[in-house]
Amino acid sequence: MSIKEDQSRFRNIIKGKIKADLRKYVSQGEMIGKRENEYVKIPLPSIDIPNFRYGPKQKGGVGQGEGKPGEGVGEPGEGEGQAGSEAGQHMLEAEMSVDELAEILGEKLELPKIQPKGSKNIETQKTRYSGIAPVGPEGLRHFKTVYKQALKRYITSGTYDPKDPRIVPIRRDFRYRTFKTVTKPQTKAVIIYMMDVSGSMGDEQKEIVRLESFWINAWLRKHYKGLETRFIIHDAAAKEVDENTFFRTSESGGTLISSAYKLCMEMIQAEYNTDEWNVYPFHFSDGDNWSGEDTRLCVQLLKEFFLPNVNVFCYGQVESKYGSGQFLKDLQKEFPEDDRIITSQIENRDKILDSIKDFLGKGK
Repeated sequence: MSIKEDQSRFRNIIKGKIKADLRKYVSQGEMIGKRENEYVKIPLPSIDIPNFRYGPKQKGGVGQGEGKPGEGVGEPGEGEGQAGSEAGQHMLEAEMSVDELAEILGEKLELPKIQPKGSKNIETQKTRYSGIAPVGPEGLRHFKTVYKQALKRYITSGTYDPKDPRIVPIRRDFRYRTFKTVTKPQTKAVIIYMMDVSGSMGDEQKEIVRLESFWINAWLRKHYKGLETRFIIHDAAAKEVDENTFFRTSESGGTLISSAYKLCMEMIQAEYNTDEWNVYPFHFSDGDNWSGEDTRLCVQLLKEFFLPNVNVFCYGQVESKYGSGQFLKDLQKEFPEDDRIITSQIENRDKILDSIKDFLGKGK
């Protein structure tokens, strides 16, 4: 068996183990902390590392090797703790691309491929030069190759003179670049994450959002190579921030969800023409809002702007002991059968995988 076959078999074993324990990897988030560009280092404690095993005649120990009868074998040392009965585990870190993780996620959750929305799936034609041919238009004559062909002919015929190195190409030396027209789908997408950072959203709730957003990004990036990501935080007011600030900011004020929806709408109108972009707003909150009046304003914005223009609007409610959870109930009441809005209740880390299935399972 070749080294490449061994490597391929080993990677298939790793993928199988990650797929089998995906809920654990998604909820613990160990791999997310070990990202390097587009690759992730994954700790795999359950794969045995190959090692040498001696036969019964090769084992060392008391009674073998140098020494004389009656000599001591050393004084007993002072250990700490109690002896264990289980074998130790070897920790192994396997490197895997985010795209491969997305593939595993899709297989595990049986996610459908995303169909880009309507006119946003634009096809572009590009000319790709693919080789050299003996015939073609004069505008594509490849002079360097022509010279090489002529030089080769001079040398093989014995007429090349180093003192007079003039090379005169003839018709049979001519070479031309060949090309073909390649049609490629040109799709662009943006994810706009919004999160309530008021006092009721604690570190655990933000960590759940962080873990879930990593896997959402991985799956959408698999379908949109030009994926952009934006971040909005809000309490009673909303503002755009970078990713690091998004997951670490804490505020103590009240909550006006409409402030985030308004800023998100302005961002889309200013920078993302919905005839050209696939737009994915995701909002995470514990369900508290300042008033019923503000919730009605949110519903109005969803009906009049978001649902007609975005691929899908996703709302994830992260359970908190301080949050009422009312906003999820209001959305479910207002949009009972509209598949353009998807809601998901995330009770704890173990529910992250189910929530990802909720959001991505319709292939929008």
